[in-house]
Amino acid sequence: MTYGPGGSSGRPIDRTVAGKLGALVHPVRTDGELRIEPLSDLCDAASEWDRLAEASGTPFATREWATAWWDAFGAGRRLMSFSCRRPDGRLAALLPLREASVELRFVGHRDADVLGPICAPPDRPAVAAAVRRVLRDVRSHYEVFVGDDLPVRARWGTQIGAERRARTSSPVLRAEGWQAFLARRSANFRQQVRRRERRLERELGLRFRVCEDPSRLDTDLDTLFRLHAARWGEQRAFAGRTAAFHRAFAAAALRRGWLRLWIAELSGMPAAAWYGFRYAGVEWYYQAGRDPRFDRLAVGFVLLAHTIRAAFDDGIREYRLLRGDEPYKARFANGDDPVETVALASGDA
Repeated sequence: MTYGPGGSSGRPIDRTVAGKLGALVHPVRTDGELRIEPLSDLCDAASEWDRLAEASGTPFATREWATAWWDAFGAGRRLMSFSCRRPDGRLAALLPLREASVELRFVGHRDADVLGPICAPPDRPAVAAAVRRVLRDVRSHYEVFVGDDLPVRARWGTQIGAERRARTSSPVLRAEGWQAFLARRSANFRQQVRRRERRLERELGLRFRVCEDPSRLDTDLDTLFRLHAARWGEQRAFAGRTAAFHRAFAAAALRRGWLRLWIAELSGMPAAAWYGFRYAGVEWYYQAGRDPRFDRLAVGFVLLAHTIRAAFDDGIREYRLLRGDEPYKARFANGDDPVETVALASGDA
């Protein structure tokens, strides 16, 4: 297990501290419980990690997300991550945790919209028991465990005995295709979708393109960052080290076929950008930006509708708008899959 000052996910291991921590978590179980072992670093169990991330169903569970985040934000933190194996040796779960100051949290917090133990849904009860053992055995290394943005339906907070601190809406759209989606919208909504796109095509030569060329990725990310700042100001979404993190993850996601980075152009110039992922059969809308000069023409609305239509046309049946209850999400969503943040003091573990 890597356990030392933050930096690269592949930095040398602090063997002394890792050995002490490994002795804390019971490495061998004879009663059918999951066997808990420290991870040497975030590149451990790579092929098995891929399988578990796919089973968990979220791009924020991938090792690409975890390693890119740790490389960007690991400085000054200590990695405390574990694998949970069945008695026959098969990997059942990964617990990518990190310590900073008095807190123990999952790697990727703040920037991920869904976090938690990485496992298949049927294994959650056994994994929750393993989490409780880990929190108890390493409690001298933290004062409070914070589980950020855990899916409410997974009941992680309840199963590990933690207190809910916050609950956040995470709207979702499920439909059997674009026409089926439109059929359930109001006549006014359907008219807006069609009329706004046609007007932009007629008056400003609207063109959509998606980034598929690695040589264009940095330029397209620059466009996304600029348009996001133009709409929202210099917020943390892509500020400082966060931009480097997203460049690293977007490059990995493009190689793996997960990246969806759309640009809407008007008169040949970028006017809006949409950044998300296609992972585990789901479209994940992460961030967007637009040029405020075109707000009266609703270019952001038009691009969002286009990404939904493109996903449904490709056979995707679930489109996630992620954290937040902004009114524009309610116009498109037909369901909610909320997340919660929970906390557990070390003395209560």
